[in-house]
Amino acid sequence: MPAMLPVPDDTAPRLAAVLPSVSASLQGHENVLALPPARSAVVVLVDGLGASNLSQRAGHARHLASRMSRRDVIRTVFPSTTAAAIATLATGQAPGTHGLVGYRALQPERDRLVNQLNGWDAGLLPDDWQRSRTWFEEAGERGIRSVSVAAARYADSGYTRAVLRGAEVRIAPRIGDRFDEAHRLLVEGPPTLVYLYVPELDQLAHAHGWESDRWLAALETLDSEFGRFLQRVPRDVGVLVTADHGVVDVPAHKHVFIDARPDLLDGVRHVGGEPRCLSLYLEPSLDAAARDALLVAWRDAEGHRAWVLGRDEAIEAGLFGSVDDAVRDRIGDILVAARAGIAYYDRREENRQAEEMIGQHGSLGDEETRIPLIRAGAFARA
Repeated sequence: MPAMLPVPDDTAPRLAAVLPSVSASLQGHENVLALPPARSAVVVLVDGLGASNLSQRAGHARHLASRMSRRDVIRTVFPSTTAAAIATLATGQAPGTHGLVGYRALQPERDRLVNQLNGWDAGLLPDDWQRSRTWFEEAGERGIRSVSVAAARYADSGYTRAVLRGAEVRIAPRIGDRFDEAHRLLVEGPPTLVYLYVPELDQLAHAHGWESDRWLAALETLDSEFGRFLQRVPRDVGVLVTADHGVVDVPAHKHVFIDARPDLLDGVRHVGGEPRCLSLYLEPSLDAAARDALLVAWRDAEGHRAWVLGRDEAIEAGLFGSVDDAVRDRIGDILVAARAGIAYYDRREENRQAEEMIGQHGSLGDEETRIPLIRAGAFARA
């Protein structure tokens, strides 16, 4: 059996509750997050800013950290990766419903792995791959204007079109520019929901590690701009800051190369997922006994430093939420989620640039799954 999973009970606040609660607040209704009524709202999504990351660098982020109480920590999705998490934020649905179940997932109809962030731009994914209605679409029907504020590279990507359906797009290159644009949108006019995306910390974490000076400098910039924004934001505008996942640094000597164990790959057709959370898709010809034996072999080899689960076990544990039949085969037959500070790689890959990354995420640990929900403006706690 796999090691005990660190899954909170079903009543724990989660990322999926954020936009439904904001939308209800803008209509003066009660909501899961107990947000008070507001005229308009901005939701800032800081890619890669876990609650642990922020807490450990609180002295460099006084505006953000001083507003994050122990009550203001929620859980992201599994796997703790951007493609799945932002889709959950936007739709209010778990990955098992909206269908984005990892970084690289199987497209069963074509028997191929597809990157869930850029697969649309490569023409590999159909428009309806993301299967759920978004809260931006819902907001529009309720008379609430929705606007996404992001850097140019995210303005018209296939992922943006699929996940942020219903939101207008505003381009702003730097963090401060994005807050300035949000302020312009929120100062007057009809009820407005602004989604403001900050990818810089995640990008720097991957390249240099979240404990690097460059990551810290970006955090200080974000905190300064956030503080400046709060000084100007209208009193009837609610402000939330959250994230899609946290980050752990994995040095090169902690890399685990799965190709060193050919016996564990015998019967594996595709190696998907990401370094902290492998999704192994098995050969369709393998019978049930062979599949069970391979799961046991992986558990024997890696169970001391990873959660190793079969697809059915993961679904039964509720890791993907309720899983629709159309999504089930997108999930790996075997999931290997790192429990220790390691990352899995396959040296058979044609492109091995991922091995250069330091900051990692994707697994079930607290550092990756606990994220802030900072409340300010009209949403500030009394």
